[in-house]
Amino acid sequence: MASPFIKDIYVNREYSWMLFNKRVLDQASDNTNPLLERCKFLSIFHSNFDEFFMVRVGSLTNDAKIDPDARENKTDLTAKQQIDGIFKCAEDYFRAADGVYVKLKKELSKAGLKIKTGAELSDKQRAECKRYFEEHILPLLSPMVLDAKHPMIRFEGMNCYMMFELTKSDRLMYGVMAISPKLPRVFKIDGGKKTVVITAEELIRTFGASVFDGYEIKSQAMLRVTRNADFDASVDDADIERDFDFSKFLKKKVELRGAQDAVRLQIDAGADGIRAFVLKAINLKKSHCITVKHCFDYKFLMSLGALVPADALPALKYKSAPPLRPPVPQGASVLEAALDNDIFMAYPFDSMDTLVRLIDECAEDSRVASIKITIYRLDSRSRIVDALKKASEHGKEVTVVIELCARFDEENNLHFAEVLREAGCTIIYGMGNYKVHSKIISVVLADGGDIRYITHLGTGNYNEQTSKLYTDLNIITSDEAIGRDAVAFFRNIAICNTEHKYEKLLIAPKTLKSGIIEYIERETQKAKRGEKAKIYAKMNSLTDKTIINKLVAASRAGVEIKLVVRGICCLLPKVAGKTENISVISIVGRFLEHSRIYCFGDGDDRAMFISSADLMTRNTDKRVEIATPVLDKNIADRIFGMLTVMFADNVKARELTCKGSYVTPTDDCTEESIDSQERFLKGKFSL
Repeated sequence: MASPFIKDIYVNREYSWMLFNKRVLDQASDNTNPLLERCKFLSIFHSNFDEFFMVRVGSLTNDAKIDPDARENKTDLTAKQQIDGIFKCAEDYFRAADGVYVKLKKELSKAGLKIKTGAELSDKQRAECKRYFEEHILPLLSPMVLDAKHPMIRFEGMNCYMMFELTKSDRLMYGVMAISPKLPRVFKIDGGKKTVVITAEELIRTFGASVFDGYEIKSQAMLRVTRNADFDASVDDADIERDFDFSKFLKKKVELRGAQDAVRLQIDAGADGIRAFVLKAINLKKSHCITVKHCFDYKFLMSLGALVPADALPALKYKSAPPLRPPVPQGASVLEAALDNDIFMAYPFDSMDTLVRLIDECAEDSRVASIKITIYRLDSRSRIVDALKKASEHGKEVTVVIELCARFDEENNLHFAEVLREAGCTIIYGMGNYKVHSKIISVVLADGGDIRYITHLGTGNYNEQTSKLYTDLNIITSDEAIGRDAVAFFRNIAICNTEHKYEKLLIAPKTLKSGIIEYIERETQKAKRGEKAKIYAKMNSLTDKTIINKLVAASRAGVEIKLVVRGICCLLPKVAGKTENISVISIVGRFLEHSRIYCFGDGDDRAMFISSADLMTRNTDKRVEIATPVLDKNIADRIFGMLTVMFADNVKARELTCKGSYVTPTDDCTEESIDSQERFLKGKFSL
């Protein structure tokens, strides 16, 4: 039976995302991954879905209210049809995840760590857990009985609650208590050869009823409400509401996030009366309710390493992977090296230390007049921020374009904006109603009578922690034209000008999309003339219909198109007569694939870009993004080599078929197992 989420050569965006998250879940059951790493993949699967329901289902809920008859532009589905389809698919995925959790628990037990439920406790363990509950959990619970004097509470988004059907003097009432997020996630039970733990959720399920002394408990259930976290925060609104102070306006928006309309209810199995009561209270349909069999919050799986016996730990985790030798040796000047030659870094195989060293040197170098940077997401203990503060304190002009609307990082960015402002930096909150997603640093040196430039351009955030977990590409260059473009970029950000014509950089919302299309059309025309034509690209998501249609036209003309699309791919490859020259793979592995590469042609005719932008309409039309040409041939060759390794991956790669499913690639000519990320860890950047 054909999926309503697939039409002709198009795949629905939300469906494609769910297929991606299924690939994450597959890693949780892949026995080639160490046990604790599989536990982390299961945790990521659940946290991904939490955010998906908050943001994407939240956005569709808004769309369904605003224009219920509107249809998305690829599969012609209304918002309601998409939401209904999402819940049907999600239910299947959650049941599959339940099975994975049961298997992981069994394997953990064999490794010396047993996760118990309340029903599995021995009498001695039960007594110990009860004491712990009364001494450490009960004081943090706030029980109440809902009646005329205590009306229905508002269930905060993503917070767990325990509810009880109570009777007293033949009266039916409901007891409820919020579960504090400050509670330790797991409790370690004393004794025994194995480490035995129980989650706080399970302790409350087991002993929570004791709080309602004097009542008869008819049924009980833990529950969690997911609320719409998709909100618009535009500068225009701030002008009207907050006297032109966007930061104050955004703070209020963030505070309201947990109180928006409900989009999903998760609840324990069984308690039908409680479920019906809550669904009515939050105005949600039964079809938007998902039964939970085990845990509501799987984040505790991320920290199990601290509980596993030390002698068993090394075999349960990935082997440590120290960064490769830095491109500029320790003790040598990154600043001087960048003035001589372009510097390339591929995270996490290379460390971000080189970039931090560059900013530190710029802070103290008398030739440096200014440092300008865009910030989207930062580590909570950012060395980048420390270096920028030092530069400002040393009299450099430091300008920071900090995006306050980086979803779920708003509060962190508000904090750093204030810290940097206090250090004397000039702070700019984005560019009008365009979210600034670019990753660029512009350094201007006044060297005698000469002006020189150093520019950093990357595909990922200036976040030291995620640079160890995400694959991103970076180039530091002293190219004058790119340097002039970078200076102009920050000048235009400051005056909200999107019309500037840049020399070399492709910059959204004006020239990035049109520039990419020009190169696609160049290859298309080459193919029509009978010349060899290629398009190789890597991105996180492909949803822009205009670009998809250009790729389809290129395929029909005979262009060889190879794509690595980690997540959402709305283009169906290998469809006869339409996309048979297009292949798409997705790589989900140890590191999160995050780099964006756009490569057109081959040999001397090759044009290669790295970019902050995915080929999504939100990036190409509604954000400030940058694609920079790779000018150094050696760097371009290395990136192209990385692409060829990824296209040959037959371990972590999955190939998108013309039916819309993802399968393990098969190549009868290749007997060697190729895991692209593992090869890169060893410094092997080509086949």
